[in-house]
Amino acid sequence: MDFASRYLAAKAISTPLFEGIPEKDTAIIIIIPAFDEAGIIITLNSLLNCAKPPCSVELIVLLNAPGHASSAQLEQNDRTGRELYERERENSNSFIRLLWHDTGRMPPGWGVGMARKMAMDEALRRFSSIDKPEGVIVSLDADCTVSSAYLVELYERLYKTNHQACSVYFEHPLEGDMPADVYKAIIQYELHLRYYYRSLKYTGYPWVFHTLGSAIAVKAAHYARAGGMSKRTGAEDFYFIQKLVPAGGYFYLNTTVVKPSPRVSLRVPFGTGPAINSMLAGKQDDYMSYNPAAFSVLQQFFDGVKDYYSQDISSVNELSSGFNPGLLEFLKINSWQDKLRVIGDNTSSQESFVKRFFTWFNMFRIVKYLNFVHAQGYHERVPVTEAATAMLRLSGVKQEAQDAKELLTIYRQLER
Repeated sequence: MDFASRYLAAKAISTPLFEGIPEKDTAIIIIIPAFDEAGIIITLNSLLNCAKPPCSVELIVLLNAPGHASSAQLEQNDRTGRELYERERENSNSFIRLLWHDTGRMPPGWGVGMARKMAMDEALRRFSSIDKPEGVIVSLDADCTVSSAYLVELYERLYKTNHQACSVYFEHPLEGDMPADVYKAIIQYELHLRYYYRSLKYTGYPWVFHTLGSAIAVKAAHYARAGGMSKRTGAEDFYFIQKLVPAGGYFYLNTTVVKPSPRVSLRVPFGTGPAINSMLAGKQDDYMSYNPAAFSVLQQFFDGVKDYYSQDISSVNELSSGFNPGLLEFLKINSWQDKLRVIGDNTSSQESFVKRFFTWFNMFRIVKYLNFVHAQGYHERVPVTEAATAMLRLSGVKQEAQDAKELLTIYRQLER
């Protein structure tokens, strides 16, 4: 029995998509789900212009369409298929082997999560066929370009190491042939993402990573152990990473760059496209983000987590008596004392208690807390430039900026 057969038998959502097996030295398989994508050849050219790693590489493009797809969208998929066919013939000697499959119109409930899962499962199946559990499955999107070192860095810093998975550093283009207000919006939205990332670091939460589906890579065996990609129609990347990180071996690959498009899109309920559309439709000058004070409350709470180890309920009540009212209400709604009891009963050291606590109070629960305390009026959302400036001060960074673009530059530098 090979390393992935049990997973593929139980959880794969398709039969094999391609005949044959990869070259024995294949170490990287990139997957791209594509629906109504007119510019995928730009992404493909970007990959072909990468420096060649010391291994074979495959690229799986999964053309797909939800049940509600229009005839125009299906026609675009057909055009994309023809383009891929021509590119496959023209680049038959390339170090990247191009494979593509068109699912046609899929049943109701189909979305990007299902498409990403189908493609990643196929990559797993192909690594399984050559018995390569350490093979790297890379998730990319059809509107991205990558830096020339992209494949080499994935090979050297993930495939050749004991790491199991990573988030890849990203930067949205801040200028180009789109309208100026699109770039103004993406500056603020990316600043929000980086402000949120740095704010989580500030709280002391131990597993802070960006969660973009276009910037994830995972070793094949680790993918199978984690149960595979989520089937959700949105935020599938977020939920998938929440399964990967606590298992260990996850890191931030910041020595290369993925460049997602800042385009407007409504095909998923969350993420860059809907955020940009919302800002443009509402004619907002400022992206309204979480209040830094909400993160300060979390920082104080997380700092005391170790003190709850081996404490009885009366001691927990005493320790929590000084909590911020919004945090205390959120914890009560989430039955936190019962959770502490269960965690304590199943851990034998303070270290394991803390790890298990943060497995429960994970990034998903942090988002729920932030949304709760802002919706209930305990904190007010503030313009992202104001929030990001305040967080720099709170985290001890003395650099100052004149506008959102300068702030974003500072935040990018801090992450690199």
